[in-house]
Amino acid sequence: MNKKKVIWGFISLGIAVLTIRVIAAGSKDFSWDNMMNYLAHANKIWILGALVLMFGYIWFEGMAIMHIARTLGYRSTPAQGTVYGAADVFFSAITPSASGGQPASAFFMLRDGMSFPACTTALLINLVMYTLATLTIGSVSMILHFDLFRKLSVISKVLIVVGWFIMIGLSIGFYMLLRKAEILHRLLDRIMDWLEKRKFLSNLAKKKEKLKKKMEEYQHCSDEIAGHGKMLVNIFILNLLQRMSQIGVTFMIFMSLGKGISMSFAGFVIQAFTALGSNSIPIPGGMGGADYLMLDGFSKILGHDAASVEMLCRSCSFYLCIVTSAVIVLAGYFIGKNERKKRGVE
Repeated sequence: MNKKKVIWGFISLGIAVLTIRVIAAGSKDFSWDNMMNYLAHANKIWILGALVLMFGYIWFEGMAIMHIARTLGYRSTPAQGTVYGAADVFFSAITPSASGGQPASAFFMLRDGMSFPACTTALLINLVMYTLATLTIGSVSMILHFDLFRKLSVISKVLIVVGWFIMIGLSIGFYMLLRKAEILHRLLDRIMDWLEKRKFLSNLAKKKEKLKKKMEEYQHCSDEIAGHGKMLVNIFILNLLQRMSQIGVTFMIFMSLGKGISMSFAGFVIQAFTALGSNSIPIPGGMGGADYLMLDGFSKILGHDAASVEMLCRSCSFYLCIVTSAVIVLAGYFIGKNERKKRGVE
């Protein structure tokens, strides 16, 4: 982990603490005792379901990456896939615009023996499917529950619409990078020129020649994947299940509090809107913005209970998920390090 990620980790922690304090101080109906009372009287079976779905958000991403890796000829295990997913979830949550997630996953994938072109291909495919899954759930929720969208504040509506367009742009951009190696090649080539001018890179000609070969391998991996239509459908389904898992945490929390099927589905829809709208905010984990969207939506269906329920949903679907991901990443890092030491001795 470099210094930049450490710094953003502390910044993210600060934003999280500030967000929680603002919610606690800004809502006259919120109190920690009230929230803990909700939790104490919640149906534990539904709470367990929320925890399972929280972990599913990590696990399904890992399974999607593992599935792509196997198609490219790399025998990743479910345990390794879970580490890949956890690395993406954790570092996406603590870096602006989720920029640190894929590099962190790539670190573990490369360490486990995947080539750079295969690793890049797998992560880009997963990004395309992830954005498409988010768009699908958000768009279907919008169509089926447009009346709920209309009740939101103007700010929430703007954030959701902007997030929707950003996700469409990202889907197209990631697809172009995936299918057109020359676009990615030109981008990396310019980055190398920039680094060389600032004395951060030497032997430019040699490194560019090496990059050219890597891009040829990358295009080969991309073409190989394109011929597996069934696999691409499976990856989309896994990403759909991943997104449904995270959004479904809210449904489970609502059910645990006895809100009923209808209101719980409404909570699910608001969480789906939040998944779209938070993408328009380049803050780690969408913190602050995501909380605003959830509070605004929950207030329309829950009234004075909104702040306490929002804190419970956000704590499980985001904060606890980050902690779980961090534990998995640390375990994966040290277990892998010990295994490499053993192989070195043997």
